[in-house]
Amino acid sequence: MRFLFENNVLDGDLRELTCAGTTVPLQPQVFDLLLYLVAERARVVTKDDLISQIWSDRIVSDSALNSRINAARKALGDDGATQRLIKTIPRKGFRFVGDVREEAAAKPAPAEAAPGSPRVATDRPGIAVLAFENMSGDPSQEYFGDGISEDILTALSKQRWFIVIARNSSFTYKGRAVHLRQIAEELGVRYIVEGSVRKVDNRVRITAQLNDATTGGHLWAERYDRELVDVFAVQDEITERIVAAIEPQIHAAENFRTHRKPPSSLDAWDLLMQALSHYWRITPQDHAAAQKLLERAIAIDPDYGQALAVLAASHMFGVHLGWAELATTAPIAENAALAAMRCDHENAWAHAALGSVCFSTSRLADALSEFEQALALNPNFSLAQGYYALALSYAGRPGDSFEAAQKAIRLSPRDPSLAIYYGIAGYARFTERQYDEAIALAREAIRHRGDLTGAYRVLAVSAGMTGDGALADMALGELRRTQPNISLDWIATQLPWANDADREHYLEGFRRAGLQ
Repeated sequence: MRFLFENNVLDGDLRELTCAGTTVPLQPQVFDLLLYLVAERARVVTKDDLISQIWSDRIVSDSALNSRINAARKALGDDGATQRLIKTIPRKGFRFVGDVREEAAAKPAPAEAAPGSPRVATDRPGIAVLAFENMSGDPSQEYFGDGISEDILTALSKQRWFIVIARNSSFTYKGRAVHLRQIAEELGVRYIVEGSVRKVDNRVRITAQLNDATTGGHLWAERYDRELVDVFAVQDEITERIVAAIEPQIHAAENFRTHRKPPSSLDAWDLLMQALSHYWRITPQDHAAAQKLLERAIAIDPDYGQALAVLAASHMFGVHLGWAELATTAPIAENAALAAMRCDHENAWAHAALGSVCFSTSRLADALSEFEQALALNPNFSLAQGYYALALSYAGRPGDSFEAAQKAIRLSPRDPSLAIYYGIAGYARFTERQYDEAIALAREAIRHRGDLTGAYRVLAVSAGMTGDGALADMALGELRRTQPNISLDWIATQLPWANDADREHYLEGFRRAGLQ
């Protein structure tokens, strides 16, 4: 269905918003929110409705919700003051109040491929990185844009989720005016990264954009302005940020694509994408659903290393967050991680999953080695970076742990696991006896997720050590809600400290907080 209002067309099938014929870039979640508001315009949509439909009942802060509403307004040329199209109804919710006309979306005829050209793969999606355009007007600066493009291409190649087209193929379009759909057909890809570089004196502006070539829509776009103090440092930083942003956008697009398929036609890749959508919601129910989907994928393809690796990681997530028993879960996860490694020994998820098993079974040296290997294979793997930070803390290296946790936050500032990274940074500060900073970081973690056991643990022990009884009582109450089995014995026996002094410090914090 297409919705027409003012000069805008909102196309649900193409997942595209256009204004006067020009595509308006929207993040997938903002698009979903806008589409829901327009479709439900006959009534007031409550905050609970939005959390259920857009965030799948995941805990969401008011600031996060308001930022998405503001982004939807901005895309329509609206704002919170005028509320011309999206109106806030005090204490009730939101309503789309523009005049809307509906029409059935026309189904585009399939594009004809050139003779002998490859078709889009049915399992892993393909992605091509085009040479970034030099906007400086100086041919001698051509190398900089090419370097950015090549670095992005190389970094994406380290991620096993999708097929990345080699440089010699994607760079053949440099300097040519070729439609993205034609490039997609000729290279056999679904997604295309393009961008531009403009250098003036000691400053550089880099723009990057991720396109879904099958629909012509923009999935993500960003602009970076930097001073060129060190050209290679700037190149590395921009590459890191672009690659970290691209992967979750492709996952979101692929998950949306799979949910539109009939259940009987789902293949192993589709099931993996649906499992990941549950994985990142970080609840016991969602991880149980993810595991069932992954088991179906593995039944279709027993040598599907990526599905095996995510299955192992999912089982261990439950152990780390206190909703799964280590004794029964660790052997299942270790077998799946080792099977994934046999399928593909360069699978970063497999190394991260095995590292998490080693961590929870008190093999800290092995855990650190596996996390380091995962990061060597994919330096932009924020989840592995977060796990690595946690292992460093328990290995008695809180300074290194704090730096690693900060890097995980920088790598993926919109990550569903962001709260976990803040909690890990908080624990590192607790270990260093910096209790006030530990409390601040734990509060930040809780602001992102109100059900995170690790953050309440850090808050409780830090409050206990500072003598803040009211804060300790609150933290312990919330911890018992999120982890009913919490006890001094569980802490002493289930967490893998390398140093007895660190264990005793943590236990003392809980004793002072009032845990028995």
